[in-house]
Amino acid sequence: MPLTVGAFLGAGTVAAHATPKAASIEAAGWSPTAAPSVTAPQVLAVPRTDLSVYVEQLGQAAQREAERIAQAAEAERIAREEAERLAREEAERLAREEAARRPAVAFPAAGTFTSGFGPRWGTNHNGIDIANAIGTPILAVTNGTVIESGPASGFGLWVRVQQDDGTIGVYGHVDQLLVSAGQPVRAGDQIATMGNRGQSTGPHLHFEVWQANGAKIDPAPWLAARGIPIPGAHLG
Repeated sequence: MPLTVGAFLGAGTVAAHATPKAASIEAAGWSPTAAPSVTAPQVLAVPRTDLSVYVEQLGQAAQREAERIAQAAEAERIAREEAERLAREEAERLAREEAARRPAVAFPAAGTFTSGFGPRWGTNHNGIDIANAIGTPILAVTNGTVIESGPASGFGLWVRVQQDDGTIGVYGHVDQLLVSAGQPVRAGDQIATMGNRGQSTGPHLHFEVWQANGAKIDPAPWLAARGIPIPGAHLG
């Protein structure tokens, strides 16, 4: 029985000590049977904004940018056209200067005059002969257009040029052809090289001048009339 009384007294002591703690927790507002407190979420209130203002501003900015790009493109176009104009004028000026320096008529080849126009060896020699080494440049005598460049009976190879006065210049016994039919040439342009092809006694250029009707005329006075006398052209 003493054990029972002691246990009871002990339990009473624990209960006496526990009661003030529970009272203090309840006094603080918490109760094991009370429902938990829930705080509502805070919502940030944003005032309504008229987006049309920003849309208008963006449209104006885009328009200004488009105008700037258009102005830059126009400035670039004007600068490019001006540069092209200046380049064209410069090219035309250089072309005029070059044309002024170029002779209106050129002697067909450097070399030695060896035979003139007229009877020779029982037939008629229809041009003049200028002798020099194979490969010597042959030049267009006047401005004109190439009408034939290739094989020719008796000449081996020849070039025929429609000259600026309507006559035809014939260049025979050439070694290499440097132009083709339809090609425009200017006085002094190289059109072939001197050779020894065809019925030839040595490397030389045979040059003839044909009138529009096909008649062959003496190249010596024709050249002299254009300011190019031929030393020794009186030789037959």
